[in-house]
Amino acid sequence: MSETNLPLEGGCSCGAVRYRLLDRPIFVNNCHCSICQRQTGTGSAVNAFIESDRLEHLSGALTEHALRTGSDGIQTIIRCEDCGTPLWSYYPRLGRAGAAVRVGTLDDRSALRPDAAIFVADRPVWAPLPGGVPSFEGGYNPADLLPPERFARLRALIAAV
Repeated sequence: MSETNLPLEGGCSCGAVRYRLLDRPIFVNNCHCSICQRQTGTGSAVNAFIESDRLEHLSGALTEHALRTGSDGIQTIIRCEDCGTPLWSYYPRLGRAGAAVRVGTLDDRSALRPDAAIFVADRPVWAPLPGGVPSFEGGYNPADLLPPERFARLRALIAAV
């Protein structure tokens, strides 16, 4: 993850919704699973996982859409009510305690580099993998990849659910 000044801000396509990240994410995944491909209409989704109390909703009306995950749980996607841009999600394992922010909605989309490319076995042949980023056919064990301080934040987040 690059060293970027905080806070990081972002928003939707129409400008109605604005948000702020008050801390660096715990981890950033570039996910190539078929579900992420369908939900984004692209070859992958880049999500920055952060504690929900470190994500500040600044403006704009939001809607929620519930969709099944690959593990048959329910993911709740938070979107701008006006334009429908997906901004962040809540996944079953983290509940509402942790949010997965769509990196493409940040004002500086280069501010966060993925820690890992995951489910690359599902990626389209034309979808490039980010250089210098570990890739995994499926998922990975965060303890093997994350620095101790970020792994401790993840453990605390899971314990809070």
